Amino acid sequence: MTNTIDQNNEKREATLVRQAQEGSKEAFCELYGLYKDRLYRYALYRLGDPDQAEDAVSDCVLAAWKDLGRLRTPSAFGGWIFRILHNICAGMIRKEIAGRENLNRYYEQTQTQEGSSPLFSIELAEALAHLNDDERSVVLLSVVSGMTSKEISDITGLTPGAARSKLSRSLAKMRSFLS
Repeated sequence: MTNTIDQNNEKREATLVRQAQEGSKEAFCELYGLYKDRLYRYALYRLGDPDQAEDAVSDCVLAAWKDLGRLRTPSAFGGWIFRILHNICAGMIRKEIAGRENLNRYYEQTQTQEGSSPLFSIELAEALAHLNDDERSVVLLSVVSGMTSKEISDITGLTPGAARSKLSRSLAKMRSFLS
């Protein structure tokens, strides 16, 4: 039954992609609605700053709308849009090496604010900070964004086996830090 639901969702998504490619803004908005939370979480954990995460997602969505006609396989939309976001985040990190300072400021802000958002776990962010950029990216693509090793390999350029191996080692490194 779950398989049938998944297939129906994939068919609906592919239909929305085709409609958006034909110029339907409504279909593209519906696609955005399906991905917005995962895109934001990925960008937030990758960049460590809520404002930068919003900017990255905004840039990603604009780029996706602009280049949607280049997407040849509608069923590949999820991996394609995350690849765009991955590249935008990487560019932002390259431009702002001081990203760790922004993360530290966000830690300080969340520690001093009452009722801070549970969306961003300080402990998780600290564990992620102990990973190198490639390890962090694989963990976020898998755990936060729910991507498969094949999708991760398409985005990062790793083989699916290397993506699974890097994910396993990275998660072990994080568990070691958190214990």
